[in-house]
Amino acid sequence: MTDQTEYMTNPKGHLVPVSQIKEIDLMRDKLVMDMVSKAQKMSDQLAQLKGELFADVQAFIELSAGEYSVKVGGDKGNVTLQSYDGKYQVKRAIQESLTFDERLVAAKALIDSCLQRWSEGAQPELQVLVHDAFQVDKAGNINTGRVLGLRRYKITDEEWMRAMQAISDAVQVNGSKSYIRILERVGDSEKFSLIPLDIAGV
Repeated sequence: MTDQTEYMTNPKGHLVPVSQIKEIDLMRDKLVMDMVSKAQKMSDQLAQLKGELFADVQAFIELSAGEYSVKVGGDKGNVTLQSYDGKYQVKRAIQESLTFDERLVAAKALIDSCLQRWSEGAQPELQVLVHDAFQVDKAGNINTGRVLGLRRYKITDEEWMRAMQAISDAVQVNGSKSYIRILERVGDSEKFSLIPLDIAGV
Protein backbone atom coordinates (compact mmCIF):
# COMPACT_ATOMS: atom_id res chain seq x y z
CA MET A 1 0.00 0.00 0.00
CA THR A 2 1.41 3.38 -1.05
CA ASP A 3 2.10 5.86 1.72
CA GLN A 4 0.35 8.96 0.40
CA THR A 5 2.25 11.27 2.78
CA GLU A 6 5.43 10.68 0.73
CA TYR A 7 3.80 11.83 -2.49
CA MET A 8 2.41 15.07 -3.89
CA THR A 9 0.04 15.51 -6.81
CA ASN A 10 1.27 17.56 -9.75
CA PRO A 11 -1.00 19.67 -12.05
CA LYS A 12 -1.54 16.66 -14.33
CA GLY A 13 -2.85 14.58 -11.43
CA HIS A 14 0.24 12.38 -11.21
CA LEU A 15 1.68 11.33 -7.87
CA VAL A 16 5.27 12.48 -7.51
CA PRO A 17 7.54 11.28 -4.68
CA VAL A 18 8.41 14.14 -2.35
CA SER A 19 12.05 13.08 -2.52
CA GLN A 20 12.06 13.97 -6.23
CA ILE A 21 10.60 17.45 -5.77
CA LYS A 22 13.01 20.40 -5.55
CA GLU A 23 13.22 22.16 -2.18
CA ILE A 24 12.23 25.50 -3.72
CA ASP A 25 9.08 23.90 -5.15
CA LEU A 26 8.19 22.49 -1.74
CA MET A 27 8.76 25.89 -0.13
CA ARG A 28 6.62 27.60 -2.78
CA ASP A 29 3.82 25.08 -2.26
CA LYS A 30 3.87 25.60 1.50
CA LEU A 31 3.81 29.40 1.10
CA VAL A 32 0.86 29.27 -1.29
CA MET A 33 -1.13 26.87 0.88
CA ASP A 34 -0.49 29.01 3.98
CA MET A 35 -1.72 32.13 2.18
CA VAL A 36 -4.75 30.29 0.77
CA SER A 37 -5.65 29.13 4.28
CA LYS A 38 -5.45 32.70 5.62
CA ALA A 39 -7.49 34.03 2.70
CA GLN A 40 -10.19 31.37 3.15
CA LYS A 41 -10.51 32.22 6.84
CA MET A 42 -10.78 35.93 6.04
CA SER A 43 -13.35 35.19 3.31
CA ASP A 44 -15.44 33.28 5.84
CA GLN A 45 -15.18 36.20 8.29
CA LEU A 46 -16.24 38.69 5.60
CA ALA A 47 -19.22 36.49 4.69
CA GLN A 48 -20.22 36.38 8.36
CA LEU A 49 -19.78 40.16 8.64
CA LYS A 50 -21.94 40.73 5.56
CA GLY A 51 -24.71 38.60 7.01
CA GLU A 52 -24.55 40.42 10.35
CA LEU A 53 -24.59 43.86 8.70
CA PHE A 54 -27.62 42.99 6.56
CA ALA A 55 -29.44 41.61 9.59
CA ASP A 56 -28.59 44.71 11.65
CA VAL A 57 -29.85 47.07 8.92
CA GLN A 58 -33.09 45.14 8.49
CA ALA A 59 -33.66 44.97 12.26
CA PHE A 60 -33.23 48.74 12.53
CA ILE A 61 -35.63 49.36 9.63
CA GLU A 62 -38.26 47.28 11.41
CA LEU A 63 -37.55 49.05 14.71
CA SER A 64 -37.90 52.47 13.08
CA ALA A 65 -41.08 51.50 11.24
CA GLY A 66 -42.50 50.27 14.54
CA GLU A 67 -42.67 53.87 15.77
CA TYR A 68 -45.39 54.42 13.19
CA SER A 69 -47.17 51.14 13.91
CA VAL A 70 -46.06 49.83 10.54
CA LYS A 71 -44.82 46.33 9.90
CA VAL A 72 -42.32 45.87 7.10
CA GLY A 73 -41.14 42.62 5.66
CA GLY A 74 -38.43 41.49 3.31
CA ASP A 75 -35.15 43.18 2.58
CA LYS A 76 -36.00 44.94 -0.67
CA GLY A 77 -35.06 48.52 -1.38
CA ASN A 78 -32.04 50.74 -0.98
CA VAL A 79 -31.48 52.28 2.44
CA THR A 80 -28.92 54.72 3.85
CA LEU A 81 -28.26 54.96 7.59
CA GLN A 82 -26.13 57.84 8.83
CA SER A 83 -24.30 58.44 12.08
CA TYR A 84 -25.51 61.35 14.21
CA ASP A 85 -22.45 63.46 13.40
CA GLY A 86 -22.88 62.79 9.70
CA LYS A 87 -19.39 61.37 9.38
CA TYR A 88 -20.35 57.81 8.49
CA GLN A 89 -22.96 56.19 6.28
CA VAL A 90 -24.06 52.60 5.84
CA LYS A 91 -25.76 51.93 2.52
CA ARG A 92 -27.74 48.82 1.69
CA ALA A 93 -28.29 48.37 -2.02
CA ILE A 94 -30.31 45.71 -3.80
CA GLN A 95 -29.46 45.46 -7.49
CA GLU A 96 -31.79 43.38 -9.63
CA SER A 97 -30.53 41.63 -12.75
CA LEU A 98 -33.01 42.11 -15.59
CA THR A 99 -33.42 40.19 -18.83
CA PHE A 100 -35.99 40.20 -21.62
CA ASP A 101 -38.09 37.31 -22.86
CA GLU A 102 -39.30 36.68 -26.44
CA ARG A 103 -41.72 39.63 -26.34
CA LEU A 104 -38.76 41.93 -26.92
CA VAL A 105 -38.72 40.66 -30.54
CA ALA A 106 -42.31 41.88 -30.96
CA ALA A 107 -41.39 45.23 -29.45
CA LYS A 108 -38.50 45.64 -31.90
CA ALA A 109 -40.77 44.78 -34.83
CA LEU A 110 -43.32 47.38 -33.74
CA ILE A 111 -40.60 50.01 -33.31
CA ASP A 112 -39.16 49.22 -36.74
CA SER A 113 -42.62 49.65 -38.20
CA CYS A 114 -42.94 53.03 -36.50
CA LEU A 115 -39.59 54.19 -37.80
CA GLN A 116 -40.50 53.09 -41.30
CA ARG A 117 -43.75 55.06 -41.18
CA TRP A 118 -41.94 58.07 -39.77
CA SER A 119 -38.97 57.79 -42.13
CA GLU A 120 -39.63 61.13 -43.77
CA GLY A 121 -40.25 63.14 -40.63
CA ALA A 122 -38.52 61.13 -37.90
CA GLN A 123 -35.62 62.75 -36.12
CA PRO A 124 -32.32 61.01 -37.01
CA GLU A 125 -31.35 61.13 -33.34
CA LEU A 126 -34.31 58.93 -32.39
CA GLN A 127 -33.39 56.38 -35.02
CA VAL A 128 -29.81 56.27 -33.71
CA LEU A 129 -31.05 55.84 -30.12
CA VAL A 130 -33.33 52.98 -31.09
CA HIS A 131 -30.60 51.31 -33.13
CA ASP A 132 -28.11 51.60 -30.26
CA ALA A 133 -30.63 50.35 -27.70
CA PHE A 134 -30.96 47.00 -29.46
CA GLN A 135 -27.24 46.48 -30.07
CA VAL A 136 -25.75 43.45 -28.35
CA ASP A 137 -22.40 43.22 -26.59
CA LYS A 138 -19.69 40.65 -27.28
CA ALA A 139 -21.57 38.11 -25.16
CA GLY A 140 -24.75 38.63 -27.18
CA ASN A 141 -26.56 40.47 -24.38
CA ILE A 142 -28.75 43.54 -24.84
CA ASN A 143 -28.22 46.55 -22.58
CA THR A 144 -31.42 46.53 -20.52
CA GLY A 145 -30.98 50.14 -19.42
CA ARG A 146 -30.92 51.45 -22.98
CA VAL A 147 -33.99 49.46 -24.03
CA LEU A 148 -35.97 50.48 -20.95
CA GLY A 149 -34.85 54.07 -21.55
CA LEU A 150 -36.94 54.16 -24.75
CA ARG A 151 -40.05 54.28 -22.54
CA ARG A 152 -39.12 57.78 -21.39
CA TYR A 153 -40.05 59.32 -24.72
CA LYS A 154 -43.50 60.92 -24.72
CA ILE A 155 -44.63 59.50 -28.05
CA THR A 156 -48.38 58.97 -28.33
CA ASP A 157 -48.34 56.94 -31.53
CA GLU A 158 -50.51 53.86 -30.92
CA GLU A 159 -48.01 51.43 -32.43
CA TRP A 160 -45.14 52.95 -30.45
CA MET A 161 -47.17 52.69 -27.25
CA ARG A 162 -47.83 49.00 -27.96
CA ALA A 163 -44.08 48.53 -28.46
CA MET A 164 -43.38 50.16 -25.09
CA GLN A 165 -45.97 47.90 -23.44
CA ALA A 166 -44.29 44.88 -25.05
CA ILE A 167 -40.96 46.01 -23.62
CA SER A 168 -42.49 46.35 -20.15
CA ASP A 169 -44.09 42.90 -20.42
CA ALA A 170 -40.84 41.36 -21.64
CA VAL A 171 -38.86 42.36 -18.56
CA GLN A 172 -37.93 39.41 -16.36
CA VAL A 173 -36.12 39.65 -13.01
CA ASN A 174 -33.28 37.17 -13.39
CA GLY A 175 -31.99 37.54 -9.84
CA SER A 176 -30.64 40.15 -7.48
CA LYS A 177 -27.41 41.04 -5.74
CA SER A 178 -27.18 42.66 -2.34
CA TYR A 179 -24.49 45.08 -1.30
CA ILE A 180 -23.47 46.76 1.93
CA ARG A 181 -21.27 49.83 1.60
CA ILE A 182 -19.80 51.71 4.55
CA LEU A 183 -18.59 55.22 3.83
CA GLU A 184 -16.67 57.90 5.69
CA ARG A 185 -16.93 61.65 5.06
CA VAL A 186 -13.79 63.16 3.57
CA GLY A 187 -12.77 66.00 5.91
CA ASP A 188 -15.34 68.80 5.92
CA SER A 189 -16.46 68.18 2.36
CA GLU A 190 -19.73 66.73 1.14
CA LYS A 191 -17.92 63.75 -0.36
CA PHE A 192 -17.78 60.28 1.17
CA SER A 193 -15.11 57.67 0.55
CA LEU A 194 -15.76 53.95 0.69
CA ILE A 195 -14.22 51.98 3.55
CA PRO A 196 -12.83 49.05 1.53
CA LEU A 197 -13.82 45.54 2.54
CA ASP A 198 -12.18 43.82 -0.42
CA ILE A 199 -8.50 42.98 -0.54
CA ALA A 200 -7.95 44.92 -3.78
CA GLY A 201 -9.25 48.14 -2.26
CA VAL A 202 -7.27 48.13 0.98
